[in-house]
Amino acid sequence: MEKGRIFLVGVMLLQCWIAMAEAEYLKYKDSKQPLNTRIKDLVDRMTLEEKIGQMVQIERSVASADVVNKYYIGSVLSGGGSVPKEEATANDWVDMVNGFQRGALSTRLGIPMIYGVDAVHGHNNVYNATIFPHNVGLGATRDPQLVKRIGDATALEARATGIPYVFAPCIAVCRDPRWGRCYESYSEDHKIVQAMTEIIPGLQGDLPPNSQKGVPYVAGNKKVAACAKHYVGDGGTTKGINENNTVTTRHELLSIHMPAYYNSIIKGVSTIMVSYSSWNGEKMHTNYDLITRFLKNTLRFRGFVISDWEGIDKITSPPHANYTYSIEAGVNAGIDMVMTSYNFTEFLDGLTLLVKNNFVPMSRIDDAVKRILRVKFVMGLFENPLADYSLADQLGSQEHRELAREAVRKSLVLLKNGENADKPLLPLPKKASKILVSGSHADNLGYQCGGWTMKWQGLSGNNITSGTTILSAIKNTIDRDTEIVYQENPSLDYVKSNNFSYAIVVVGETPYAETNGDSLNLTLSGNGGETINNVCGGVKCVVVLITGRPVVMLPYVDIIEGLVAAWLPGSEGYGVTDVLFGDYGFSGKLARTWFKSVDQLPMNVGDSHYDPLFPFGFGLTTQGLKNN
Repeated sequence: MEKGRIFLVGVMLLQCWIAMAEAEYLKYKDSKQPLNTRIKDLVDRMTLEEKIGQMVQIERSVASADVVNKYYIGSVLSGGGSVPKEEATANDWVDMVNGFQRGALSTRLGIPMIYGVDAVHGHNNVYNATIFPHNVGLGATRDPQLVKRIGDATALEARATGIPYVFAPCIAVCRDPRWGRCYESYSEDHKIVQAMTEIIPGLQGDLPPNSQKGVPYVAGNKKVAACAKHYVGDGGTTKGINENNTVTTRHELLSIHMPAYYNSIIKGVSTIMVSYSSWNGEKMHTNYDLITRFLKNTLRFRGFVISDWEGIDKITSPPHANYTYSIEAGVNAGIDMVMTSYNFTEFLDGLTLLVKNNFVPMSRIDDAVKRILRVKFVMGLFENPLADYSLADQLGSQEHRELAREAVRKSLVLLKNGENADKPLLPLPKKASKILVSGSHADNLGYQCGGWTMKWQGLSGNNITSGTTILSAIKNTIDRDTEIVYQENPSLDYVKSNNFSYAIVVVGETPYAETNGDSLNLTLSGNGGETINNVCGGVKCVVVLITGRPVVMLPYVDIIEGLVAAWLPGSEGYGVTDVLFGDYGFSGKLARTWFKSVDQLPMNVGDSHYDPLFPFGFGLTTQGLKNN
């Protein structure tokens, strides 16, 4: 009996010792261990299959808990408009993300996956989220602290839906407005773009003092990992053709397109996305010199490098023509995580074969995995892998909508105000007998928000999400005794015969994203020009432009009394009326040159042939009743 008891106690002690040894042995699960110790411990335990799984990011429509588990998937994303269901709530999103995460946590090593989304002007895929002005408008504010606050709000709204990673900010320096992504760029001037990298500590949190330069940082579960994009030179392509070739010297590349990356790395940006574009004919997705030698070795960037959507497919022309070559070229260039979107098994099989046949060295795989794990550890994903519902009230909160409204106010640029300073048209009187509101963009929330809103290419209409159209804002701002008439495209006779006190014309571009927005003529959409001529030919008018960039205005500028660049203001139309009617003053300054004719393009401040309609930095000011 006694011997049996001793034996049992011995077995129990042995089991305790084994359990303690195992707990001690799993250093990577111990948050008190140094970061590099945790990374090394985990990488040393991983099989090739587990490592390559970490390097892939797949679209949510082909993801499931089983898929994430079976293939050790490192990351899942929502493409533009890819949602759990129509009008999904914050809780719907959390449930979906956690479902994928449980698949990751039930793998042998329990490495959490990271969910990413394009939150490029607020959490723009999500119904009821606050939609902030696109970057082209934020550049006109010249207010980095405002942009930092927008980063903070966007992080909270993303985390409200369980998402810890956003593909923002775009720090392109758009040098040609014919580019369909120009509205994603803060300015043609790299100094403004550099200043606006302040959105990164807004998204990720302020770096702690004495933190190591280049090491990613995310301050807990109310912040998100950010992504500086698109590395590098995406805004400099010939004629602004998206994904095309940037022809420039190394000096120009480093002095115009690279500086904002220095600021982003210093601010601890977690990830950097590679550009579809080429530099002097070499695809950025294959550029070892700029990705590995310069970004990783010279600039000491310690986060991970991610491809763009099917970016390695596009290494060949036509895309996906030689996928094995594309995998080898992209991974060996230094891309750590590949956004394969749908076709992920072909990538996993292809890279496995390339490693086994020594075309991709194991050291390259280990570098990629260490970088991905570094970001996951820094974010606290191992300690808090699952999201909860506690931040649901942050999505589209009143506080965030007020911030967006402030951003709209500060982004508006007053380009013309009456024929001379003695007779300004703006601010408009709230009290008038009868006013006319016209234009395709006056009562269209989708047009007001632009591309990357609910869907990749944006939408038309007022039921796309929550927000206030400019027409609604006008109706709720003017004196209640003022009669308001809305006619989208009235005739000149109608305008002349109705005795209006003044008119507000809201016209612009219809939504687009990326290549669909490339334009060689940069004209107003639809009946925009006709509406301006008919309305402004019959009554004194202010034209509010809803565009992603400067457009051709020379033919109309003489007939217009007041001209306002409102860019793509987002969901809060009250920000426009706040300034039109004088509660706040105009303060925005052009962060882009406004050309006279597309024949002048490309034309940027400092160019020898500089002859703009409105120069870089231009913006008339007015006084507001309330302080800005």
